[in-house]
Amino acid sequence: MSALEITWFGIIAVLVVGYAILDGFDLGVGFWHFFTKRDEERRKQVAAIAPVWDGNEVWLVGAGAALFAAFPLVYATVFSGMYLALMLVLMALIARGVSLEMGAREPAAAARGAWDFLFALGSTLAALLFGVAFGNILQGLPLDAEGNYTGTFLTLLNPFAILVGLLNLAMLATHGALYLVMKLEGEHAERVKRWAQGTWVAYLPLALIVMGMAGVMFPHLLRNYQALPWLWLLPAATVAAIVTTGILHARGRERGAFIASSGSIALLLLTAVTALFPNLVPAQGDPALSLTIARAASSPLTLKTMLIVFLMGMPLVLGYTFFVYRIFRGKVQDDVHY
Repeated sequence: MSALEITWFGIIAVLVVGYAILDGFDLGVGFWHFFTKRDEERRKQVAAIAPVWDGNEVWLVGAGAALFAAFPLVYATVFSGMYLALMLVLMALIARGVSLEMGAREPAAAARGAWDFLFALGSTLAALLFGVAFGNILQGLPLDAEGNYTGTFLTLLNPFAILVGLLNLAMLATHGALYLVMKLEGEHAERVKRWAQGTWVAYLPLALIVMGMAGVMFPHLLRNYQALPWLWLLPAATVAAIVTTGILHARGRERGAFIASSGSIALLLLTAVTALFPNLVPAQGDPALSLTIARAASSPLTLKTMLIVFLMGMPLVLGYTFFVYRIFRGKVQDDVHY
């Protein structure tokens, strides 16, 4: 493995973490539309994310583009092997985006309700399926010598992957509710606080169960932790961040709770990425068939050129993100529409 290859492994991990934190609360807000009965409250929830949701998705586009250019073999394997599942994710994201735009322009309450339902459905499916896909990556895929996926769609719907999907849904639902609490006021905010508490109660045990099952069922995920025992600080810090999220939320420190929730997402993904390294896609059965960083990477010239482009473009993304969140900080106002 070269330094460039490891650097791009880290860059993709950072982009995925950025997406999970930023667009994660958008998906969580969408999930809570299922439980929001009043149209005016759904409009406020949409207004809370309307200025930022499309910018948040840039991180997903960036991660996909980086994976395609830096590790094309992994891109080909994952997107062909999980084609149906990823098409469902794409359809869910499209449905979410369309429903956000159309619902805001629909004068009839009944039609707005239909778009809101589609927004909730698309957000929930995307959150669940992202987790299922990641759960399959963690446990490994059935691959042949050429790196082709040899399983079926039903192979992906295994108990561990579904459990990771439920964990992702609980995590993002909690994250989204905490974001809404910072943006809303009054009775509406109090109701959302109870929602956040409810999903946090599921988030913590699901995280513990998934981490425990991963260690017991998939020994390849423990290799780096056994070689470097200090790495066990990562899962410990993850659990601590989740617990801190609940404590701060219970004390009414919502900004701190949201920051802790963001930290828990980053640490949970970092724990998983550390377990995978140097694999990008472990192979079931024969570890020699795994798609490692060295096996799947593009040429050094490609990686170097991309790194220059990344270093030029990333400050623009960070600057835009900071600017938008600063402009639209504070509570959602009754007379504000985006």
